[in-house]
Parts: sequence; structure tokens; C-alpha cells
Amino acid sequence: METFGERLHAAVAERGPLCVGIDPHASLLARWGLSDDIAGLERFARTVVDALADRVAVLKPQSAFFERFGSRGVAILESTIRQSREAGALVLLDVKRGDIGSTMAAYASAYLDPASSLCADAITVSPYLGVGSLQPAFDLAAAHGGGVFVLALTSNPEGPAVQHAVTATGKTVAQTVIDEISQVNAGAQPLGSLGLVVGATIGETGHDLSAVNGPLLAPGLGAQGATPSDLRAVFGESLRNVLPSYSREVLSAGPQGSDLRVAAERVLDDCRAALG
Repeated sequence: METFGERLHAAVAERGPLCVGIDPHASLLARWGLSDDIAGLERFARTVVDALADRVAVLKPQSAFFERFGSRGVAILESTIRQSREAGALVLLDVKRGDIGSTMAAYASAYLDPASSLCADAITVSPYLGVGSLQPAFDLAAAHGGGVFVLALTSNPEGPAVQHAVTATGKTVAQTVIDEISQVNAGAQPLGSLGLVVGATIGETGHDLSAVNGPLLAPGLGAQGATPSDLRAVFGESLRNVLPSYSREVLSAGPQGSDLRVAAERVLDDCRAALG
């Protein structure tokens, strides 16, 4: 069984370092001339998958924008995950779950157990009940070749109040998260299966990512203000493990699939140049 780290490394080598979000904002549906309902959602998601799933390394559906339509929206999310994976893209499901005990185990089963219709290649999680509370997700991911991306340094203005807070050990909360994930990934080849989410807009923060040995998802590029040239300041020597993530910058080029492909190729070229 291949690990997620192995599959991601191979996908990036073949298709390039790019993750594209599937974020059906009401404003994006309107921009595409689609109705803000289940029909518009289905058309939007299917168009993105048809245009990009056979060429980008990772697609990242944002679960909330499907969940807001209830059970029918979740059914479309299931289809989006399945169709994306069938076309060869890895699917990182952006759910940002975080809980304790049996509840975290249930979240893990929903998104990382191949028996679930919502099973993705990897998910995002929140560590703010303690990194140890995420163990059920780590265990299930390891058992089935999945991946987990843990929030570490986010780009929202409220983030630093928590993430930069200094613990009794003298480390920041974020560095504590970084170090715990680094320990789990130690020795993995060619890449660990536990990743971190580090916003591309945060600049130099003094945090040490050098030992992570796992993928570093970098949202915030494009419409949120960051450019590929900003990545070196954020990631430094860890640049080789960065997975740049774009959403609106690519999606706003729709609704024509050909235009989505052109936009994805453009930002991929920019990322390749920046990452070397």
C-alpha cells in the first residue's frame, strides 16, 4: 500500500506543484451565471472536475460550500470526490475537523475510511484541542494510506493571538504543533503523510519548518494577496515541500473549462518558477 506522502510526491512530480480549491461561493456561482441552488452547485463542481482533475496534482473541495445545501449538497460532494479521484487527481477534503475521543474517531471514519462515500486522499484538521486529540485521524490515515493536514500558521488576522502565544516550554503554540508533526514524519521517504497548513500571506514569522518532512499546504495565493514569490520568505529552506493552493484566482476564470485550464496552467508556471 502506497502512503499518501508517496502518492503526493509522485503526483507533484508528474503534474506539478499545484492544489486547486473547489469553493462554490455564492458570489462565484453568480459570476458563472449559475443559480445559488443545488443545480448551480452541481454544474459548478462538475465543470471544475471535468476541466482540471486529469491535470492538476490535487483538488481541494471546501466541504462547507457543499454542506450548506444539506443532504443533496453532500451527495454532490461525494460525487465530486469520486470523479476527481477517478480522473487521477488526489483529493484533499477541506473540513478542518477537530474533536476528542470517539467523536474524532467518527470524523476520521467519515473522511479517511475507504468504506465511506466521503473518503478522500487527505483531510484538513484543527489541533486546538491538542495535537494528541487528532490521533484517531492519524491512525486511520496510516492504516489506509491517507493524509492529514494540520492547521499551524494561518493567514486570518485572528490567528496569531493563538498560534503565536508562548507556552510554558518557551515555544509558540504553532511551533509545538510543527514539532509534534515533525516527530511523526521523521524518517519517512520520500515524504511524510502528515502535512501542515501555513498561509502564504504570513511572511517571515521565525517559526522553524525545516524538520517537518511532510507537505506544506500554502493557501492564500492569488485573490487573497500572496504571490509565488512570497513563498520563499514564508518557507525558507522548506520550499521543496510546499504545495501552493489557489482557489478564486483559478475559479473566477470560469465557467468555460478551457479558461479554467489556462488559468491553472498560468499559476502552475508561476509556482514552478518560484519553487525552482
